[in-house]
Amino acid sequence: MSHSPDFAIGKPVRRSEDPKLVSGHGRYTDDISLPGQAYGVVVRSPFAHGTIRGIDISAALDLPGVLAVYTGADLAEAGYAGLPSVLQMTNRDGTPMVKPVRPVLATNKVTFVGDPVAFVVAESATVARDAAEAVEIDIDPLPAVTDAEQALKPGAPQILDDAPGNLGIDYHSGDTDAVDAAIAAADHVTTLALTSDRLVVAAMEPRAALAAYDAQTGRYEVHVPSQGVFAMRNMLAGVLGVDQSRVRLLTANVGGSFGMKSMLYPETVCVCHAAKALGRPVKWTSDRSGAFLSDSHGRDIQVTGTLALDKRGTIKALRITGFGNLGAHLGHVAPLYFTINIAKNVVSVYRTPLVEVSIKCAFTNTTFTGPYRGAGRPDANYLMERLIETAASEMGLDPVKIRKRNQIRPGQIPYDAPSELTYDSGDFPGVFDEALALADWTGFKARQREAKKRGRLLGRGIGSYLEVTAPPNKEMGGIRFEPDGDVTIITGTLDYGQGHASAFAQVLSEKLGVPFDRIRLLQGDSDELIHGGGTGGSRSAMMSGAAIVEAAQKVVEKGKQLAGLALEAAVDDITFSDGTFTVAGTDIAIDIMDLADRVRHGLSLPDGMEDGLDVTHLTEALPSSFPNGTHVAEVEIDPETGVVDVVRYAMVNDFGTVINPMLVEGQLHGGVVQGIGQALMEMTRYDEDGQLLTGSFTDYALPRADTIPAFAFASHPVPATTNPLGAKGCGEAGCAGSLSAVMNAVIDALRPYGVTHMDMPVTPEKVWRAVNVASDGPR
Repeated sequence: MSHSPDFAIGKPVRRSEDPKLVSGHGRYTDDISLPGQAYGVVVRSPFAHGTIRGIDISAALDLPGVLAVYTGADLAEAGYAGLPSVLQMTNRDGTPMVKPVRPVLATNKVTFVGDPVAFVVAESATVARDAAEAVEIDIDPLPAVTDAEQALKPGAPQILDDAPGNLGIDYHSGDTDAVDAAIAAADHVTTLALTSDRLVVAAMEPRAALAAYDAQTGRYEVHVPSQGVFAMRNMLAGVLGVDQSRVRLLTANVGGSFGMKSMLYPETVCVCHAAKALGRPVKWTSDRSGAFLSDSHGRDIQVTGTLALDKRGTIKALRITGFGNLGAHLGHVAPLYFTINIAKNVVSVYRTPLVEVSIKCAFTNTTFTGPYRGAGRPDANYLMERLIETAASEMGLDPVKIRKRNQIRPGQIPYDAPSELTYDSGDFPGVFDEALALADWTGFKARQREAKKRGRLLGRGIGSYLEVTAPPNKEMGGIRFEPDGDVTIITGTLDYGQGHASAFAQVLSEKLGVPFDRIRLLQGDSDELIHGGGTGGSRSAMMSGAAIVEAAQKVVEKGKQLAGLALEAAVDDITFSDGTFTVAGTDIAIDIMDLADRVRHGLSLPDGMEDGLDVTHLTEALPSSFPNGTHVAEVEIDPETGVVDVVRYAMVNDFGTVINPMLVEGQLHGGVVQGIGQALMEMTRYDEDGQLLTGSFTDYALPRADTIPAFAFASHPVPATTNPLGAKGCGEAGCAGSLSAVMNAVIDALRPYGVTHMDMPVTPEKVWRAVNVASDGPR
């Protein structure tokens, strides 16, 4: 037997999971019901900041069908810990950052609109909603602050007792004196302040949680959407105060996450508490209004970049200062995306001898922020690209030439970046040149003239990027030969739209010769895992891919022993190739699927090999990889209305070894669309009292199909040297390239009107003012 080359690594194999999903047969958390389940609804604070004077639950409990109403006092009495923040960081002065404890339900005060105050459980969701409205909360309002910089000023409202002055962390990296000297000696210094605005995640599937408790075993079974069940189980067990073995966490299909579902939320703890207290399963499902208030938000960072250059435009140093908005509580990996990830990623593809980053992160009376597709990587690349574009304009330099002058050359790789990371691979100039060709850079002037005839402004922008993928960690790779003849891959990442089932099956099919259509994927059951890093930070292909490759090698080693028994030959005489074990120098052979069948039907096993060909493996931690690329956007602006249309978009990316080019291109399409959304329309706003003004899709715009142009896509792969597949992550790269490309294009189109910078989103109103109010016409 040999595996089909149509399913090899590098082939555009269709997603095997799609027929089920597109035909409506997916199984999401809200689709799951357990016998006798009750329904929960959260009572949320209508105030952004205030002292809780009392909670009257009597009217709610009097409603027929209401089973219980739990408050923060009930959960505190149960002894639950606060929601976890796993990141350990230090301030500029070496002291540890503050880590205020977030209770599951607010007890003494509320700190943002949507803060959960009580949890109502009833026989039906309708009754639970009615009862939630009957809960009366007496809150004494306090002044609110929603802006990170304002929250750190003297006299700002104090939000959390454990965070004096609302300071979460005063982060610093780099050599201040050296950067001072480089800026002082520079021929030109460009300074630019910009904002990466706060975003609502708006995943297709709202959050949900369903829990059952077995009083005899003392064990919880919890269904919840996640980005990895192993870590989620561990976080939940820690809050509940039970051994990890007493929690089984299950995740079925997940309708998008982008980072938001990677953390533990109060509702999951509430359903566990209620299930144990009531002796029956309890289910909670968010609605869209609740999601706007309670799902973690993304981005929300204000930074000022100072770029020092010589007279030829060569970069000498970069300084970044700014503020990150943590929201009302510390997320589970906050403030990683405002601090470390900015410092790691801002160098991008450019030789930058010195980098200093100083970011203060503040608590505010807003929904807490969390990782959102890229988690600081797009923001860092956006800052660098806008600085380079601005410097080129100020110095009268060609924006293409200034980039090429500063790019790290292939002969300089391995390259030691100032972030203490070493780029192991890449051809940044080659990617750049190919992207300009794909975008027809030289044909732009003709298109610009044609647009002008139609009364439109046409601009073009470049967005080069390099991302540092998630930090090293271990990952599981299990392979199990099933009784029905299928083969199951077990790994601790989790698919929430990436297409793992097909990509991982391609790897296993090539390495073991197992037929593609006989391969299953198991990711969402914590009982099946010995470890799991989850999916995030563009790491799955590297870590699960490596784990599968290494596990496959162990299967081959075991298979040689078993084939020796089956073929009555010495183990040293057995070879393996393309799914077949062969006695060397003969035509005596057995393929791996037939060998597995022999094992199932009683082939005698060597001592110590009770599990036949099955393997449970844990790969060692692998270094980060460095996906990179160049995106080029063209935008057309109607000066009469301020409407911006992205009319052309080309991208060339280096993701190392590409397992499935169709899936990679799809990932890039999704990321670019999210970047276009942030650049042109997505905007989360609070009023002075901390009320969310953009609390529904009536006021919060998302990109639609008619917003998006056709994409020109190409790969320029330079395999990584740090993992067995040579893969580099691709899941977040679309955001990193598109923010810069689109915004640079907008500024290019508006430059004749004296516009040198504009913060996202560039809404029609903002653009119209720039064209028709800020100037008397083109200059």
